[in-house]
Amino acid sequence: MRSDIQLFDDSVHSFEAVALEVFRYQFDNNAFYRRFCELQHKTPATANCIQDIPFLPIEFFKQQTIYSYSQEPEIVFTSSGTTGSITSRHPVAKLSLYQESFLRGFRYFYGDETEWTTLALLPSYLEREGSSLVVMADELIRRSSYQESGFYLHNYRELAQQLSVLSRQPNRKVLLLGVTYALLDLAEQFPQALHHIVVMETGGMKGKRKEMVREELHHTLKTAFDVPAIHSEYGMTELLSQAYSKGNGIFETPPWMRILIREMNDPLTYVEPGKSGGINIIDLANKYSCSFLATSDLGKQHGDHQFEILGRFDFSDVRGCNLMVE
Repeated sequence: MRSDIQLFDDSVHSFEAVALEVFRYQFDNNAFYRRFCELQHKTPATANCIQDIPFLPIEFFKQQTIYSYSQEPEIVFTSSGTTGSITSRHPVAKLSLYQESFLRGFRYFYGDETEWTTLALLPSYLEREGSSLVVMADELIRRSSYQESGFYLHNYRELAQQLSVLSRQPNRKVLLLGVTYALLDLAEQFPQALHHIVVMETGGMKGKRKEMVREELHHTLKTAFDVPAIHSEYGMTELLSQAYSKGNGIFETPPWMRILIREMNDPLTYVEPGKSGGINIIDLANKYSCSFLATSDLGKQHGDHQFEILGRFDFSDVRGCNLMVE
């Protein structure tokens, strides 16, 4: 099995070749996933392409320990959930692998993280333990070259004042990363022109507000902050990589992440690009858990690395990662 760093290098081996190699590793080292594959009569010997690999429903992260490593995990990420709901648990064998993934992903879409002033408005995430988003934001803040970078909880006025100062520095790269409901609170209480500032929502109302369709949400934020677009981050507890949208509703994945769209009524069949269905995700950074996940999201694929979110399957949990229905 190739090294962890080689998972991100697509210059020598094709994505499909690496994915098949990771499938073989996880089949051999993850007893639950192996049993799941065997029930479908799927093994590495029968898999000739990524469409032959079984995709594990992410709901199993709530019920089972999905782990493909012999040593104890360094950290366990947990989903936020709502009151009384069962949360997902993602044991992470190597925190450094997660850091490598989100840093490479951020650089792939936004450049050197040290050049950004990162302001993180993540109250619901900061108020609990086990948030992978907080770990990512903390590292971006820590690596920033600017002392203004930092977390904000409920101190909206202080954040608004900081944004006002930074918005008058056109040569400064500034990222306002916020959970959706908190960004809406900020927009209502302290609307102001945030010229040159990237406003990025991570999705999630956390029961604080009614769910909104993406177009309505983005229109509200764009109007309040006088920005041309609202960026979005697509991630979840069960993944170690993120996809990003720069405002057009189309998300793009980094090279070590791939989207496939399955038939809604036949999870073993895939639809053509442009047709809607359930979203399957390959995340090679998930080497030590499971890289092949069937989500509860509905979407469309646009090429190998682009997709859009259309909503969720009926009765699936409302989750905190950009799942507004259009």
